[in-house]
Amino acid sequence: MPVSEQTVSVQELGRRLGLRASESKSTHITLKNSANTVMIFTVSGGQVYVNTKPITTVGTVERAGGQVYVSQSLVPRIRSAMQSPAAAAPPSTRPRRSSGTIVIDAGHGGKDPGARSVLGYYEKGVNLTVASKVARLLSQKGLRVKMTRTSDRFIELEERAAIANRLRADLFVSIHSDSFPKSSRRGYTIYIARSASQLSRQAARAIERSMSRTGLNSHGTQTAGYQVLTGTRGPAVLVELGYLTNRHEAALLRDPAFQNRLAKAVANGISDYFN
Repeated sequence: MPVSEQTVSVQELGRRLGLRASESKSTHITLKNSANTVMIFTVSGGQVYVNTKPITTVGTVERAGGQVYVSQSLVPRIRSAMQSPAAAAPPSTRPRRSSGTIVIDAGHGGKDPGARSVLGYYEKGVNLTVASKVARLLSQKGLRVKMTRTSDRFIELEERAAIANRLRADLFVSIHSDSFPKSSRRGYTIYIARSASQLSRQAARAIERSMSRTGLNSHGTQTAGYQVLTGTRGPAVLVELGYLTNRHEAALLRDPAFQNRLAKAVANGISDYFN
């Protein structure tokens, strides 16, 4: 029995909301249906996410008889943030300009693993998964897409830019996941070169606007001297999806539903740029 009458088991919460448990970890529980993903972080000060958007803190968490209990007040809060299957967002319309080439770069790979998450996995895998999803979505929209890598292999930074230059790419987008000394930092960041062209700035704005609809924290568009940006002759943007050093975002970044949401946001931002 729960310690407090004001609590409900996560299993019962899912039943009331029409969700099924898909993952149960010591730090969080994931509940899903065809249109929604709910992540409940069961640690002190943990957040509750509905479709990647933080809606409230978890509040009271109790454990008894192998079950996790949370406040009943979460039920209406989660329900109000959920969407019905019919309301799931449709993909954006096909861009008017469909003859160009887009190069999608999955950062790191092979002997270069990138940042290590607080949950123990490495950046290179997340980058490749999300980049592959972005490429697939863009192909479905009628755009010609080339990936710098489609497997776990090492590619020099110069070669990544050279691929875009050889193809005379209309846009180069590099996908990364961030890290920071302070674990409290979270959110996405868009980077362009310090001497970026107007087209690069327009692409960054379009992707940033689309990413903002995910409900994630935004650090805006910033400039940097990254070699993949400075070495690319055409428009170039680098996207940092979130922070692997933040426990909440590290869990989200390896969640397939969250990866799909990020990929759609990046792909739709690219589509908006070409529109």
